[in-house]
Amino acid sequence: MTAPACAFPVQLRQPSVSGLSQVTSSLYISSGLAANNKSMLSSHQITTIINVSVEVVNTYYENIQYMRVPVADTPVSRLCDFFDPIADHIHSVEMKQGHTLLHCAAGVSRSATLCIAYLMKYHAMSLLDAHVWTKSCRPIIRPNNGFWEQLIHYEFQLFGKNTVHMVSSPVGMIPDIYEKEVRWMIPL
Repeated sequence: MTAPACAFPVQLRQPSVSGLSQVTSSLYISSGLAANNKSMLSSHQITTIINVSVEVVNTYYENIQYMRVPVADTPVSRLCDFFDPIADHIHSVEMKQGHTLLHCAAGVSRSATLCIAYLMKYHAMSLLDAHVWTKSCRPIIRPNNGFWEQLIHYEFQLFGKNTVHMVSSPVGMIPDIYEKEVRWMIPL
């Protein structure tokens, strides 16, 4: 069941790309390197770390719960199988006043995708709004096209409509929010 709608979570910190990027009062995303930085984890009171990778090895610290989502960053990987379980877990940590860190290798594709799925489910945000919000908190996010297709399907499951669509472009199928960017890259 989803929580009541709220326009956007409260932005608490400046956007970050090298450290932990705060998305909500209890959710952060980062790279694998930042996820293994004990002082960063401590200063953000992280109680749960969700490693969304097959390649990053966590250093285990006391009083932190660890979970692993062993998914490669490829368009054919089924990250959607983890949308509900991970969103539910992040919500449950928040209900216990904990703080969750989602990370993958770079904090760009896999962790951002699960973060967006969580925002759609528990903050009743559209896919477009969840992406805009997450990108405002961590400007380097860019889910791969396969993850975009899965998020589009998930948004339709949750809300019965879509705010982002896959469209044809000179570089193949892309989310429509990247159309302008691709036009600037491809000479006419």
